Amino acid sequence: MIKKLCLSLLPLFLWTGLIRAETIYLGIDVLEQSGFRAIDGKRIGLLTHPAGLNRRGESSIDVLRRAPNIRLMALFGPEHGIYGDEQANVPVDDKIDPRTGLPVYSLYGQYRKPTAKMLAGLDALVVDLQDIGVRSYTYVSCMRYAMEACFENGVEVVILDRPNPLGGLKVDGPPLDTQWRSYVGAFHVPYVHGLTIAELARIAKNSPGWMETPKTTREQGKLTIVPMQGWSRDMLWTQTGLRWVPTSPYIPDLSAVLGYAMTGLGAQEGGFSHGIGTPYPFRLLRYKGKSPAQLKAALEAKRISGLNYRIVHTKSAAGASLSGLYVSVVDWKRVRPTELSFHMMQLSAAWSTSNPFAASKNPTLFNKHVGSTAWWNEITQRGAQARVADFMNQWTQQAQSFQNEAKRFWLYR
Repeated sequence: MIKKLCLSLLPLFLWTGLIRAETIYLGIDVLEQSGFRAIDGKRIGLLTHPAGLNRRGESSIDVLRRAPNIRLMALFGPEHGIYGDEQANVPVDDKIDPRTGLPVYSLYGQYRKPTAKMLAGLDALVVDLQDIGVRSYTYVSCMRYAMEACFENGVEVVILDRPNPLGGLKVDGPPLDTQWRSYVGAFHVPYVHGLTIAELARIAKNSPGWMETPKTTREQGKLTIVPMQGWSRDMLWTQTGLRWVPTSPYIPDLSAVLGYAMTGLGAQEGGFSHGIGTPYPFRLLRYKGKSPAQLKAALEAKRISGLNYRIVHTKSAAGASLSGLYVSVVDWKRVRPTELSFHMMQLSAAWSTSNPFAASKNPTLFNKHVGSTAWWNEITQRGAQARVADFMNQWTQQAQSFQNEAKRFWLYR
């Protein structure tokens, strides 16, 4: 138990080496402190989930319900629903919320985009979603689709901002090719994008090609941002003093947040597993036919900056004993989060009797997550000889160029 606790806390202390707690006021806190000025007198809907809490741990649903000068008319739920109890990739139905009596419209069921009927009677849609700073996490896609629908129907969008748990300075991984834009990759950003959800909304509102609404509709749409107070770009979640609330069933803690960025792509195809169904989701690597010691030796030979590895013995959710390789971050400044995933793909090709990527039964889903046709061609054609270092260097340059362009939309320094 002690060893498990130490492993789960390790990334909290090693991302930066020091933990400092600041007084952070989230968008919902700033809105409340202002007397709800941004939505005063309006009929509103709220798009949120269980992590949509104020700094005191109160649900944004309850905060807005008790506001005396607004009318909360409806709730909108993303993937996993407003209470986070729906499974990944499982459609969610509309319903009446038994706790509040409000209609709950699912944006991960029959519709991914609010319909005119859902938005009828609303003056504004308030968005309070906690993101994890990675392109393929669907909450930012949900926000974009909601923005489009609101702009098309004359409804204001109000974004209550929240921290990027990976901070606002780290950018990494391939950008998204236009042909792979989808609900698991709705923005043309590096895989680790370094932006808050409100900053993404600002870019989408003001940049051609980022939304599917006509130019005039996009430009005339009303977007209101309620920024945080006290957050700066160099802050990781561990420095905010805020409690992490699971954003989805497999992101229960900060260890999984970081792990998602590091191993999520590497286990998409090829044969690696990354700890789903164990106490270490996205952090515990396993590969059929290879021992943890063999995995450790293979990854250490890659000399990936900022990481180290240790063999862990644990149990699956079903109680079966198993061993795996736990990935630790020892120097966050040196880590390129996605690098590990691409080495995992290269090893998968090396350890398989035939190239598993060339034989993939679902290359479209893989490419929607990774986002790079060039890498798909590389890994399918070269396999174990795929030039990971060359691609990582190219993506690092592209990510930095993106960040330089995005700075004009930053809300924080």
